Amino acid sequence: MARMTRKESHAQTRERLVETAKRLFLADGYNVTSLEKVATEAGFSKGAVYSNFATKHELGLAVLDVVHVERAESLAKALLNGTAMADRVDAFARWADDNIGDVGWTALEVEFATSTRHMPEVRTQLAERRTTMTAMLSALIQVQADEIGFTLPVPAEDAALQLLSIGIGLGVQRAVDPNLPVTALVDLVRGLLATAQPAT
Repeated sequence: MARMTRKESHAQTRERLVETAKRLFLADGYNVTSLEKVATEAGFSKGAVYSNFATKHELGLAVLDVVHVERAESLAKALLNGTAMADRVDAFARWADDNIGDVGWTALEVEFATSTRHMPEVRTQLAERRTTMTAMLSALIQVQADEIGFTLPVPAEDAALQLLSIGIGLGVQRAVDPNLPVTALVDLVRGLLATAQPAT
């Protein structure tokens, strides 16, 4: 077996650190999880963390990137099996009920945002990620509309921003009270569809 190059080894170490940090941040919380604990759990020295991430916030951003992609992919996968629009709305409702308000995910997002609120450079990074998340959701919405043959009543990006805004607020509330239904979010989707027109 060929030996890994320095670049490959570095990439593998980074990936392991991100996966370990993700597990710890989601389970224990962002603020209470030290870089030393991440390093120990991943089987590395603290120096290995700093050779990959200049700060804990940089590691936190890398974890958020992974979490966002995983959630987006899980939503896309949930919608794949539906052929009729009603089936896809039902699939979205099930996904929302399972994911919106996930305590670990919600706490990570809130803790990270509040702990970095006085850091303009990190806030800029978070804003860029919000833009990326909106674009990913917008593309997913547009694909669904195109496949079913609907013209949305608003641009897909506006619909994505509405869904994210309600979803984030609902997620924070459901993290406290998991019995709170996701009806408001699903109703928004149904409202958009009710005013959609067949594509010409």
